[in-house]
Amino acid sequence: MKSTLAKLSLKTLTATQRRQTRLLIVLFILSLVELKAFGVSNHAHAKTTFGFTLGREWVIIEKWMIDSRTGCFIFSSLAVLGSLVGLARVRVKKGPGLGIGLASFSLMMGFLCWAAAGKFIPITGMLQGSLLLAVPLVFGSMSGLLCERSGVINIAIEGQLLAGAFASGVVASLTHKTTWGLLVAPLAGALISTLLATFAIKFSVDQVILGFVLNVLVIGLTNFLYKKLLIPYQSTWNSGPSFSHIEIPIIGKIPIIGPIFFNQTVIVYLMYIIVATITFSLFRTKWGLRTRAIGEHPSAADSVGIDVNKLRFRNVVIAGLVSGLGGAYFTVGSVGTFGKEMTAGAGFIALAALIFGKWTPMGALSAALLFGFADDLQGTLSIIGVSIPSEFMLMVPYIATIIAVSGLVGRVRAPKADGIHYSRGESH
Repeated sequence: MKSTLAKLSLKTLTATQRRQTRLLIVLFILSLVELKAFGVSNHAHAKTTFGFTLGREWVIIEKWMIDSRTGCFIFSSLAVLGSLVGLARVRVKKGPGLGIGLASFSLMMGFLCWAAAGKFIPITGMLQGSLLLAVPLVFGSMSGLLCERSGVINIAIEGQLLAGAFASGVVASLTHKTTWGLLVAPLAGALISTLLATFAIKFSVDQVILGFVLNVLVIGLTNFLYKKLLIPYQSTWNSGPSFSHIEIPIIGKIPIIGPIFFNQTVIVYLMYIIVATITFSLFRTKWGLRTRAIGEHPSAADSVGIDVNKLRFRNVVIAGLVSGLGGAYFTVGSVGTFGKEMTAGAGFIALAALIFGKWTPMGALSAALLFGFADDLQGTLSIIGVSIPSEFMLMVPYIATIIAVSGLVGRVRAPKADGIHYSRGESH
């Protein structure tokens, strides 16, 4: 290993290769620590059981049992190997290949073998739960993406999600129809976005302060109505139905993949469509080109006839529709009823996912899934009785964001004109 690291002169590598090298070195060190702590020094020989079925899907393997110490040793060794392979490939300037993925996956599996010794880990159920916890984060990060690619900072994602959750829960309760609740949620989010666009674009109010003010406004208003209306008249105003899962024929039966992705509610399927639509539109259409232009060089966009502020206003309202729809997941998408401040900071986590994903749709999606997995993992470990404080697991998304911002996994740069008010005739 020393000879490999000695040959890796960072000065001869590109910026991307240097970042990959640093990440692989960190993974290598963590792999060695895990190998020593869990795979060599661990004297527990209890069996760790991993489950791979949820219900009616086709079964290839129902469960897998492995000795805790043996599993830790095997997966930690694979993590070391993956790190070394990645470093060797970077050395010959071929990229890390599967090295980073193998090392990361093996590190996690080694940790689970140790943490769940003598216990049962439902892998498929945990992954399904991770996706569900990531749903509002994905909607929120897509909303932030549309705004910030247009040059408007959206700190009000939390308020938009909460407004959507409140509106969908109340309307579904009054009408006893989930469809009406789903339809009104985007309108509630768009209403908050209209306030954001009006004050930020037309009146040049500081966008960060404005976002926090809108969040406080929505939290205060929903808390007031919850106390005065939803609690006293719960049977009428706060007892709505929720969507049931819809299994897609055939592909819903595929082991592991089927139950996770293709046996979900309509809101999850809408999430797939929205992410795909935004990804295509942002990079393959005239609207996407203009949106990226007003977020990077608004004066240049103005010079070719694009109405910068009009397009920004429109995109911010569209972003509100997206986040409002994400808010519906908290009520008609899951429990049906509205709870006080039930979004619990999801808007801020979505904003972190946007930063972690480098302001790209697929990057934000991946980050949201990672945060959802971290959240579900800490919940699963708490349920099965693992003696690790849940607070440590809850820190994982924030630690990941700090790592991203520090540049370990790549340069993080917001759109150049993000948060800067534009007036025709001004130079930016």
